[in-house]
Amino acid sequence: MVGRGGRVLETATPDTGVRPFLLTLVPEGALWRVALVVFGTALLALAARIEIPLPFSPVPVTGQTFAVLVLAAALGARLGVATVTLYILEGIVGLPVFAGGAAGLARLTGPTGGYLVGFIVAAAIIGWAAERGWTMRVPTTVAAMLIGEAAIYAIGLAWLSRFPLPVGVLEAGLYPFIAGDVYKIALAVAVLPLITRKTS
Repeated sequence: MVGRGGRVLETATPDTGVRPFLLTLVPEGALWRVALVVFGTALLALAARIEIPLPFSPVPVTGQTFAVLVLAAALGARLGVATVTLYILEGIVGLPVFAGGAAGLARLTGPTGGYLVGFIVAAAIIGWAAERGWTMRVPTTVAAMLIGEAAIYAIGLAWLSRFPLPVGVLEAGLYPFIAGDVYKIALAVAVLPLITRKTS
């Protein structure tokens, strides 16, 4: 930012000394950032292959949420959002990256589309928190993950409620996933000390 007299002013956000881990593994440069994003979409696609369908819900249990949590912390907000966005675009154009190897625009416009959009918001929240050192301590890591999960469910349930369901929207889109998400957060908290580190 440039102030009066042409002086360069510091940005409002101070350097926290924390850098997402994956950014420490590659040299500076746009091509390396693109490579990280593509790598992240591949991990998301692999996580989506872990799928447990539920007979009473169009929303399956998958490994996608865990991948979003960890990738956002490992890449930061901008690259985390870019990764999830590219992943969704890959699925829309026909690559078999969605849950169970599905593809196509129907997944975004169908009952689970809100959860996919929620992944983008969660990546922004958790990546922002990681860049400010939240993932260096367990309590703030858990807080960041819970806020990210809340965003996923807020958007996912709002969208899911538009569709006819054999049970209530909470029974179809929230309650069956709570135990699994608690486990995913616990696992992410255990992994994050390995993928987030001080750079100064």
